[in-house]
Amino acid sequence: MSAVLCPEAVNIRPMDEADIPAVLEVEHACYDFPWSGNIFSDCLRVGYCCWVLDDGETLCGHGIMSVAVEESHILNICVAPAARRQGHARTLMRHLLETAGTHGARIAYLEVRPSNDAAIRLYQELGFRHVGTRRDYYPAHDGREDAFVLSMPLGPPLDHRGAS
Repeated sequence: MSAVLCPEAVNIRPMDEADIPAVLEVEHACYDFPWSGNIFSDCLRVGYCCWVLDDGETLCGHGIMSVAVEESHILNICVAPAARRQGHARTLMRHLLETAGTHGARIAYLEVRPSNDAAIRLYQELGFRHVGTRRDYYPAHDGREDAFVLSMPLGPPLDHRGAS
């Protein structure tokens, strides 16, 4: 499966090991400091929620999320440059958030580079809010770049009053 322009209609399906070469193609097209194949393999091995966007022939994006103890953490979301501005990132994010809710998460977290204005806009439109900053989080060509930590509630807060 190659990673090139996806049409407007795409499927979201679970990632498997066979997808990793195409996932890496997208990852390398998007990031100066991409994840390795081993990182994606490890995410699959430990049972993270790993999804890809494809049209049956072309893979144009992916998303990785962990869910534990009522929290989800969106670790990686990526859409190939040629497939951007078609709503694919929004579709993938909505799928990740829905999946987080079905796994019992009450809140979602993610980190984003402060320089990634398009991603920040999307996350804010989806309901994420800035809750902190991790200093020197991301590698950068001139050293390190901070990360904004964003969060979004996913469901009604649990009422622990009266619990034994």
